[in-house]
Amino acid sequence: MTVTWEERGWERLAAGVGRCRLPGWDCTAGLVLGADTALMVDAGSSLGEGARLRSAAEELAGGRVTHLALTHAHFDHVFGAAAFAGAAVYAAVGAEAVLAGERDALRHDAVHHGLPAADAEEAALALVPPRHLVSGERTLDLGGGRQVLLANVGPGHTAHDLVVLVPGEREVVFCGDLVEESGEPQAGPDAVPSRWPAALDRLLALGGEDALYVPGHGAVVDAAFVRRQRDALAARFGVS
Repeated sequence: MTVTWEERGWERLAAGVGRCRLPGWDCTAGLVLGADTALMVDAGSSLGEGARLRSAAEELAGGRVTHLALTHAHFDHVFGAAAFAGAAVYAAVGAEAVLAGERDALRHDAVHHGLPAADAEEAALALVPPRHLVSGERTLDLGGGRQVLLANVGPGHTAHDLVVLVPGEREVVFCGDLVEESGEPQAGPDAVPSRWPAALDRLLALGGEDALYVPGHGAVVDAAFVRRQRDALAARFGVS
């Protein structure tokens, strides 16, 4: 029997495209289905959460998750990545150095934000840097006429921000934390505020006026929302 997105607690965005909002930090994880393939967008905040995501995704896909795209190297988006063993992992160039060399900082940040210390330690030790790095744009062919575009549009929220664009009747854009709806965009010590508005300009140019923009946290938004957030960030950080 076919399982629907809604039965799994996921939000269907387009044919073969959906996402779920994870508990704790209201973090988005996305899923794009191809022909005997499945692309996961972000991996959750712990190995346990990653395993639950993989189980739900593979039930929806009717097969295994074959690809994983990490939008940026923050714990709530990457600490579940080791649960996707065997998947080809993609990230923006530079994210691999963060995941390889800053595990202690990621673990500390996770614990600071409320992840149990044992879960943070387990996930940090299991982190494997992505092997497929995107410096500009890269198209993935998932089969069955399904292609997705991975675009390195940053820096902005971090120095290494990747977005995922899914063409269709209405394009779906997974934005990572370049866009946030459930709270003000977070600019931590690894943010590049002077470049963030320009990153959103590139995101909008890729997605266009009619796309569905899926933020890293919160409800799906439209181009007008992204433009307002872009202008607010420019004013906040004193850039054009």
